[in-house]
Amino acid sequence: MSDIVNEFNEYRSKMNDKILADNNKVIKRIFNLDTNAFTEGALDVKTKELLGLVASAVLRCDDCVKYHMETSHKIGLKKEEVVEALSIATLVGGTIVIPHLRRAYEFWDALEGQS
Repeated sequence: MSDIVNEFNEYRSKMNDKILADNNKVIKRIFNLDTNAFTEGALDVKTKELLGLVASAVLRCDDCVKYHMETSHKIGLKKEEVVEALSIATLVGGTIVIPHLRRAYEFWDALEGQS
């Protein structure tokens, strides 16, 4: 099951390298802004990751959900915390979010399988 984690990370890394190699100033600034937005500030990193996860689920971005799930796992968020955030995303986003919720659960299980 952890193959989905490795496949996602390998593809993401390969394509990010390719995108950034084009040296487009706007794209590089967006990547930088994204990275810096999730650092410690008035909100702690765990809260920001949960906010990113909720927004990603509501916007139905599976890659974004996977990214925030993995980061949440790495920084020590518990499954219960992640599931509660996903429950809010499903409430706000509606039933159209349920397929993304399924994939999020599958990805979390794969992350836990790696531990």
